[in-house]
Amino acid sequence: MRPAWRLPLLAAGFVSLAFGVAAGLARLGWDIRLPGSALAVLHGPLMACAFFGTVISLERAVALGAGWGYLGPLASGAGGLAMVAGAHTPAVILLAAGSAVFVAASCVLLKRQPLLHNACLVIGAAGWLAGTLLLATGEPVFAVSPWWMGFLVLTIAGERLELSRFMRPSPAAQRIFMVVMACLAVAPAIGWWAIGASLLALSLWLAWKDVALRTIRGKGLTRYIAGCLLAGYAWMAIGALVMLSGTDMQPGRLAYDAALHAVFLGFVFSMVFGHAPIIAPALFRIRLPYHPFFYVPLVLLHATVALRVAADFLVLPPWRAVAGAGNAAAIAVFIITMLVAVLRGRRAGSRPPAI
Repeated sequence: MRPAWRLPLLAAGFVSLAFGVAAGLARLGWDIRLPGSALAVLHGPLMACAFFGTVISLERAVALGAGWGYLGPLASGAGGLAMVAGAHTPAVILLAAGSAVFVAASCVLLKRQPLLHNACLVIGAAGWLAGTLLLATGEPVFAVSPWWMGFLVLTIAGERLELSRFMRPSPAAQRIFMVVMACLAVAPAIGWWAIGASLLALSLWLAWKDVALRTIRGKGLTRYIAGCLLAGYAWMAIGALVMLSGTDMQPGRLAYDAALHAVFLGFVFSMVFGHAPIIAPALFRIRLPYHPFFYVPLVLLHATVALRVAADFLVLPPWRAVAGAGNAAAIAVFIITMLVAVLRGRRAGSRPPAI
């Protein structure tokens, strides 16, 4: 598929992102007009499946190099649009179909390259499929969110493991990773303490073995990406510690909000901020030159996540709402920053090779 034809799929994902963020703000008490009152409770599916699922499966389809792989982001993107339109049942069916194609594409890549990082990507993909199938059977969002957390965390971990081959993890380190990966794969079926223990172990492994420990001493884009990664690992560890603290991890409880957003916002979005300058040029054959302003949305993201977690534990709902607005602002500023960087790259001229 030509890079220009991938843009509508990406656009569908970003529509879900916009409505997912709006639904999250509505849940925090902001006066946000949504297409339907039910959309507020669909904040999780819009973000984890319709946005991240579409964007990640688009990247996987490009790596696959086969036309059928694009059925994955097409289905999940359409599922997000159907969810926004209020067609809940068709939306869930489309999301499940998209995740099934994503699993198939991941399995093909594993067959091509039977390596540990590809096995991790397959297990992460299976987590997305498991969550959407459970949602289709009528399970509430809070019951399936641990599976989607596993999907995103294992996908990121697999990609970081692939890059860590530059540092060649020892056989012992790879065995440790396999144990942690297996634990995280089954942890959602056990409980939050198992998820927390697995996430804590994974955050420590990644911080220990990731090339970011070396590249943080670099300059420019190299240092920026390393900062995104290491800050993200710290947030994953914080979220894991909240899960292990013995506090009530039931929906509506403040500890639940703190733990989930430490991982989904602090970790996952920090990884998005760090990988976007690499992935976007590869997907769309554009230049995205580094600028120090990249740090502005990154600092805003981590400052507002810290405020949100603190407001949860200090029981300060107004500050939690302010932090949520700050989270949304960080994402918006990041998107604008990337668009400006693309325009700067177009003026600069040359384009990177296609993949």
